[in-house]
Amino acid sequence: MSSSAQSPRSPKSPQSPTGKATSPAPATSPAPATSSGPLSAEAQDAAGILPATHWTEQPLPEEDVDDGASSLGSFNSTTASLSSSIFQYREVHGRTYHAEMGSAEAWQPNDERHVDAMEIMHHAMMVQLGGKLFLSPLDKKKVQKVLDVATGSGLWAIDFADEFPNAEVIGTDVSPIQPSWVPPNVKFELEDCNQEWTWPEDTFDFINLRLLSGIVSDWDALFRNAFRVAKPGGYVESYGTGAHIMTDDGTVKEGSALDQWMRVFKEGGKRLGRTFALIEEDIQRKGMEAAGFTDIQFKDIQVPFGGWHPEKDVAERGIWWKMAIEADLEGWVNYIWNNVLGWTPDEAKAFTRHVKRDMNNPNIHAYFMARVVWGRKPE
Repeated sequence: MSSSAQSPRSPKSPQSPTGKATSPAPATSPAPATSSGPLSAEAQDAAGILPATHWTEQPLPEEDVDDGASSLGSFNSTTASLSSSIFQYREVHGRTYHAEMGSAEAWQPNDERHVDAMEIMHHAMMVQLGGKLFLSPLDKKKVQKVLDVATGSGLWAIDFADEFPNAEVIGTDVSPIQPSWVPPNVKFELEDCNQEWTWPEDTFDFINLRLLSGIVSDWDALFRNAFRVAKPGGYVESYGTGAHIMTDDGTVKEGSALDQWMRVFKEGGKRLGRTFALIEEDIQRKGMEAAGFTDIQFKDIQVPFGGWHPEKDVAERGIWWKMAIEADLEGWVNYIWNNVLGWTPDEAKAFTRHVKRDMNNPNIHAYFMARVVWGRKPE
């Protein structure tokens, strides 16, 4: 039976009338992926997406020309020594993405600048969880083998290995961007989570699925794979976000940069067949239930865009999230905006300048919801 462990300081999820979404709810399931090119002007208009000229013809904010990466310091990672073919990355508008592998289509860049942003995002998510790496009720004495799916920069796997020195931790990704100097109980492997998982049944005591929005093509298959390779009594935990910008006081205006931010991501998810609307479609809980997990619990977390919230702990969540986004604003939008809208790099850059201005405006009270869901494989 599912139950909510929602923080009393957080508003209800977007499924509740408490939070006011600034755009209509998405379809219940994403449209299949298509390779027919960017959305037509008519389709963009129907989705409420403004043309690039709306942003390029507006005066750009005079301040905050730099997107913030230089002020955040460097968190550079080195990559493991692998076959040179793995490093033949695809390039889109000057940014690199993973080499072709399985059916993977990761929308985040894998270059140094975005790795820096990923590592800030790792800390931002720990702030959301109260300084924790997970919420599942793990028994430290029983956890022997752990899987971190789509590990990205690998920081979660490394931190977990430090906290659980007797556990073997495996991090998988389609890009070999993880550091080579890691704790002895960590290793990284190339794996596309959308393919059939290669581990035998009953392998892992804990499986971490974090920030897979816009990556997973079949969530039911993902959770079936996780169920199969989890040990009886083992836990699977999924962190995801909603695809709505929320506001309780109307300060996120329709047509504003923040409103457009999520509209494009939602359309991008539909077009790629890899949804971003995990909360609105209740994908995590439903997928776990269908796969056979029990004792399913979840926690909804309010994450402001910026530090405007009057409660210190909630504001801290927003500050760190903003820092992670600002560390590579162009990287976060490059792939989706190119595939969905066909925008040029200069057009996307103009848009990101307006996004940054809105995130730094304390009078705009924007937030989104994150959801952590965990469940146990029956013994």
